[in-house]
Amino acid sequence: MLKNTVFLLLALTLPWLAQAQPQFASDSSPIVIKFSHVVANDTPKGQGAKLFKHLAEQRLGDRVRVEIYPSSSLYNDGIGLNALITGDIQLMAPSVAKLGEYSEAIQVFDLPFLFDDMNAVTRFQQSSAGQDLLVSMTNLNILGLAYWHNGMRQMSANRPLVTPGMARGLKLRVEPSDVLSSEVTAVHALPRKMSFSEVYQGMQTGVVDGQSGNTYSNMATQNWQDVQRYVTETNSGVVSYMLITNAAFWRRLPADIRTTLEDVIDEVSKQVNADARRLNEKARQTIADSDAEVLTLTPEQRAAWQAAEAPVLRAYRDQIGADLIHTAQQANHP
Repeated sequence: MLKNTVFLLLALTLPWLAQAQPQFASDSSPIVIKFSHVVANDTPKGQGAKLFKHLAEQRLGDRVRVEIYPSSSLYNDGIGLNALITGDIQLMAPSVAKLGEYSEAIQVFDLPFLFDDMNAVTRFQQSSAGQDLLVSMTNLNILGLAYWHNGMRQMSANRPLVTPGMARGLKLRVEPSDVLSSEVTAVHALPRKMSFSEVYQGMQTGVVDGQSGNTYSNMATQNWQDVQRYVTETNSGVVSYMLITNAAFWRRLPADIRTTLEDVIDEVSKQVNADARRLNEKARQTIADSDAEVLTLTPEQRAAWQAAEAPVLRAYRDQIGADLIHTAQQANHP
C-alpha cells in the first residue's frame, strides 16, 4: 500500500518536476549541490564524497558549492530519496539494495552468491547491461551517474553463524530490500528492516540479534564489533552504491559545469573503487583485534549457505529478468 501511494504521488508530481527549472542562482552566486549520505567520513563512500567536493570546487571555483551531510545528519536514505526526487538535495549514493522499489532490475545486485568477488561486480557494472541500470529510474526523476564500490557482505550475530541452521530464529537486520529479506527467511531467521543509523542501538538493545550482511568498513566505523560477538566472512553478496542525482537538476545544469562534474565523478569513482579494498582490509583487522571473532567458512560450509539461498535466486528470476541474471553470472568468467 505504501509503495503504491509513493508511486501515485510521483505520478502526480513528476510532470511538474520535469518542467520546473531548477532555481540556479545568478552568475555571481554558486550552484549549491547538497550531498547527503548515511555513513562515516572514513568509509569508501565518505571519502568519495569529500573528494568530489574538493575536485568540483577546485575546478569550478565559485560557480559551485558542494555541501556534504554524512552519517544521516540531514536525511537517512529512505527520506533522502524522496528529497532527491523533489530537488531538496542533489546527490546521494545509496546502497543499490535501497533502489529495488524504483527499479526491479536493480535487485540483481541483492541476489545471494551471484558474484564471486568485486572484480566480477566491476565487470558487470561496466557492461552495457550494468550501464543501462543507471538510467532505469529516470521516469521517476532519478539518474544514476556512477557505481561506487564498498565490498562484499559479511554476517554478524551474537552466536557463530557457520552453517545456515545456526541462523534459525535470529532477528537479523536487513536493508529495505525484499530480496535481502527473502534471504534471511530462507535460513529460517526473521528479517528486520532498519535504517543504517539505527543498527548499533538495535543490536545493543536486542531489537535485532545481528545483521544479514554488510562490509567490514561499515561495521568497524559504526563500532558494531562492540555489540556483536561474531562476524562470519560469508562474502554472500555485494554492497555497492549508485551515485544518483535529481534528473531534472542534472539535465538543466550549464553544459560546461555538467561536463566538468562528469569528469570529476569519473575520477572520484576510480579512486573510491581502488580504495574500497584497502579500507575494508584495514577494517577487518580492526574487528579481528577487538573482542569480536571473525569466522571464515570452509568450502563445504559455504556450499551449504549457497544451497540454502538458491531458492531466492529462482524466486526472483522472472521479476529481475533471467537474461540480466545470466549476464551478471557471466561476469564471474572473464
